[in-house]
Amino acid sequence: MRRSDKQITTRAGIDAVIRAAEVCRLAFAVDNEPYIVPVSFGYDGRSLYFHTAETGRKIDCIAANHRVCFEMERNVRLVSHPGKACKWTFDYESVVGFGTVEELTSPEDKAAGLNHIMIHYSGRSWEFDPAAAQGTRVWKISIDSVTGKRAERKTD
Repeated sequence: MRRSDKQITTRAGIDAVIRAAEVCRLAFAVDNEPYIVPVSFGYDGRSLYFHTAETGRKIDCIAANHRVCFEMERNVRLVSHPGKACKWTFDYESVVGFGTVEELTSPEDKAAGLNHIMIHYSGRSWEFDPAAAQGTRVWKISIDSVTGKRAERKTD
């Protein structure tokens, strides 16, 4: 990281950003063509989980390249300045990571992945009827690396 003074240095700090984030952006690369998409997600402290329809561009990207990059943030706030355009900025905390995507196919694994997503948003566990999740594909991102950054600017 270029600005080490802004780095979130602990895994607990990075995990706090992930757990508070509302959206995860997944970045794919296929044939030198980038593609980024926001998804709802779950997190178990080691891996991210998301779901898709049965077909679509995300599925095509995963089939071509199982490597992904992800990004999420929290506490985003515009910091304006009444007289200087170059003093405008943002406060934020963000994480960027890399990992490998795999599909969860057993009914038990799919239910567990969907439950991680629901826990993230609702704060509690849910029961899933395997038939209800039949038309949904569930994916796990095994995180290889992740970094965090915090920017807090004092107004002047």
